[in-house]
Amino acid sequence: MEKNAVSLRGKDILGLEDFSANEIRLVLETATEMKNIIHRDIKKVPTLRGKSIVTVFYEASTRTRTSFETAGKYLGADVVNITAGTSSITKGESLRDTLLTVEAMGFDAIVMRHKAEGAAAYAAKVVQHPVIINAGDGAHAHPSQGLLNLFTLQQHKGHLEGLKVAIIGDILHSRVARSDIWGMRKMGIEVHLAGPQTLLPRFLYQEPGIFVHDRVEDAIKDADAINVLRIQLERQKAGLFPSTREYARIFGLNDERLALAKKDVLILHPGPMNKGLEISPYVAYGDHSVIQEQVQNGVAVRMALLTLVLTGGKSIEAAN
Repeated sequence: MEKNAVSLRGKDILGLEDFSANEIRLVLETATEMKNIIHRDIKKVPTLRGKSIVTVFYEASTRTRTSFETAGKYLGADVVNITAGTSSITKGESLRDTLLTVEAMGFDAIVMRHKAEGAAAYAAKVVQHPVIINAGDGAHAHPSQGLLNLFTLQQHKGHLEGLKVAIIGDILHSRVARSDIWGMRKMGIEVHLAGPQTLLPRFLYQEPGIFVHDRVEDAIKDADAINVLRIQLERQKAGLFPSTREYARIFGLNDERLALAKKDVLILHPGPMNKGLEISPYVAYGDHSVIQEQVQNGVAVRMALLTLVLTGGKSIEAAN
């Protein structure tokens, strides 16, 4: 496929449900070029010189916020960070007013995380010029995480179509799970889900290519990759499972369960990890784990997204 056959220039990145398979391929192809830049001694390129990016985070983040900031700086853009605790948000400023203020300052892209589902889509309606990149909106979507997971799989497996991926854990509260499911299904991946019944959304049961299991072992069997989700204790209500010890015993990924998957299985986790709860330290740091590589791939994918939405991706090594 020609890279120019599709374009993301000016597109708001709200969720992978809005992406075509060709648009996903374009991001992954561009991310491959970006990863080469990350491995160079001098990582700066002038691709986004003259562009300005602001990250607006209403929730705590390490990997996503830092990787977007790093991605923008590697590409030569000016990057400014706004966090809820150190801005006028603490004085009661509304999301709408914050967005309009940022737009008035002339930013080209707003990377936003918010606790409310649909906040990114709302932002896209409020502002006219800046593109909106959703860095996570409640339990709804996390498109760049879904893309970096696809990129990691492709880098190791060489293809995506026909893979079997198990997603284990707190799917109900996971924006990562939703983005994974949307992206993986569009790329021909068979998705198997497992976790406590109280943490499995009912809408998933009727979707083609998605298989829901009562037992983690059935989901993991012969899997090419296992994506372990963080138990989001901060989003949960009491009583969704008996105890953390019980969860680890029944649903946690340990070396015994890992042995049920393919010999070259990959272990993914969006981070931060609750080691000893959803994943054992042995598995988290073992030979099958690509969790730290996901972090580097996150920078490459976010470099790709910023380049594609702000320039169309036509000239990576040259400024506009």
